[in-house]
Amino acid sequence: MIDGVVAIVGRPNVGKSSLFNRIMGDRISIVHEEAGVTRDRLYGATTWLTKNLRFIDTGGIQLEDQNFAEEIQVQVEIAIEEADMVLFVVSAMDGLTNDDQYIARLLRASNKPVIVVANKVDDMQFKADIYEFYALGYEEPIAVSSEHGIGIGDLLDQVIQNLPEEGLKQYNEELSFSVIGRPNVGKSSLVNALLNQDRVIVSDIEGTTRDAIDTPFRYNNQDYVVIDTAGIRKRGKIYEEVEKYSIIRSMAAIERSDVILFLIDGEAGIRAQDKHVVGYAHEAGKPIIIVFNKWDTVDTEETSMDDMRKLIETEFSYLSYAPIVFVSALTKKRVHTILPLVQEVYANSQRRIGTSVINEVIYDAAMLTPPPTRHGKQLKILYASQVSVAPPTFVIFVNDPEIFHFSYKRYLENSLRRAFDFTGTPIHIIVRKRGA
Repeated sequence: MIDGVVAIVGRPNVGKSSLFNRIMGDRISIVHEEAGVTRDRLYGATTWLTKNLRFIDTGGIQLEDQNFAEEIQVQVEIAIEEADMVLFVVSAMDGLTNDDQYIARLLRASNKPVIVVANKVDDMQFKADIYEFYALGYEEPIAVSSEHGIGIGDLLDQVIQNLPEEGLKQYNEELSFSVIGRPNVGKSSLVNALLNQDRVIVSDIEGTTRDAIDTPFRYNNQDYVVIDTAGIRKRGKIYEEVEKYSIIRSMAAIERSDVILFLIDGEAGIRAQDKHVVGYAHEAGKPIIIVFNKWDTVDTEETSMDDMRKLIETEFSYLSYAPIVFVSALTKKRVHTILPLVQEVYANSQRRIGTSVINEVIYDAAMLTPPPTRHGKQLKILYASQVSVAPPTFVIFVNDPEIFHFSYKRYLENSLRRAFDFTGTPIHIIVRKRGA
């Protein structure tokens, strides 16, 4: 669970990406002396004082008309909209600028908590230089040096203190699911089709702190919540016309969901961003159902359902466990099959297997296909047990994890899937040395 989302904003070349990389502990974002290198938002998650935080690195905002300036401001505003709080990065070396004052006005309109971060204070004797940033109208700036790691811990302490108390809404009794996919693939139409079925009782409640609407409803004696991932609307303009602007909303929805409906547009076909979005759900260990929408627009004389199924399985080979359904949200054809499947894959993600049964399956698999040998050393599987669910996670103890090849791990995963119904859910296998 993510406890808070923090956007890093500021004008070009103040060290936003360097700060992002320092917090992440890795060079995730591109750093360059030339202003304006970062144009897209970048995302990373980290933990500080038991709080799980996601940070968003954004492009620089400036008054001067530069290439991509409008696009950068749009995606920065989206990041601010999605964030719980903002780190406003300024340069202690450059001092207060007109661009800084312009950004301060933009942030005040957002009504989000803001921490002013005076970067490039490489020597603390220059800390007194940061007080001119009081003119921005915020509390005392925090002096840091992203390059040397100075003040980063104090900054993260302040982030924790300033996070809003309400985090992402979680659901305990209801089965929550979200519909993810690129903009304009029919997410809203599919949600409407699901909610308009017979025997569904719908009531709207206020959703997350990011102004999405989560809709609870009951169907066949099961309580559900469908989590909205529709485009962000601000001042009447839909900003998510550009596909990349939808990623962060999908990420937040995925984290709050028990099951993911991954929607593919039957008219537009499979795009690169489809793999990006659903890849995050796969890495998060969420049960996934692939929903091919607008099947009514496909010429079935040229492309059969089997042909399309094979294409999807090829393009998304890492989702071989995910069932595929072909529907039309417009005509509601086969939409009725989705909710029972949601229940099924959720139940599979919660499945627990007894240790003795697991070991029987693993031993039989090892007898059928013996473990590999490396440098004359034979891999020995000692025993296995399930340690968690959602996703089902198994620990296999061996004599030497170094000779446990990933292909043999995949073989054992397939053996577990043949023995138990894990349709729709990823399963994780952790290899450990006995006694470790």
